[in-house]
Amino acid sequence: MNNAIFYFFYNLSHRSEIFDKVVVFFAFYFPYIVVMLAGLFLLFHHEVFKAENPFQVFLQKKKEILKAFFTGALAWVVAQILKFTFSLGRPAEALASIDPLIAKTDYSFPSGHATFFMALAVSIFFFHKKAGYIFIFFALLIGIARIIAGVHFPVDILGGVMLGIVVAYLLKNV
Repeated sequence: MNNAIFYFFYNLSHRSEIFDKVVVFFAFYFPYIVVMLAGLFLLFHHEVFKAENPFQVFLQKKKEILKAFFTGALAWVVAQILKFTFSLGRPAEALASIDPLIAKTDYSFPSGHATFFMALAVSIFFFHKKAGYIFIFFALLIGIARIIAGVHFPVDILGGVMLGIVVAYLLKNV
């Protein structure tokens, strides 16, 4: 089933140079934009920059801002530990004729991208429901793009999503 779902998405690649570039954008470059958007959202949502004393407002809201990014970072660290524990290869290593759009050589399960971005998104969701839904969508979009790009199996993404949700939930009340 994992391979069938993988091929469903992967077969979308290598058909159009433009589409491949879009996939690479969402799989590789868009995550940087999401990190910046999350930081800017958390800063501007509380009007840190508009306040008379921005530093004081930041100190009042720093727990929320830092917690969202700490949650993502901790989830990513756990994902890296699990990658070495499971030591599962990437699709290009496991399946013949896979030509990934992005070169990756480390282990694949769970996806560090899916883990970090879902943990960040769920953490934001706990503070701001509407924005959280947008960031959850971004996390899923990044995960699907990485399957299409041929660097992850669906189970890698699913494992990362679940790990991100669990870590965010466990840190919710810390």
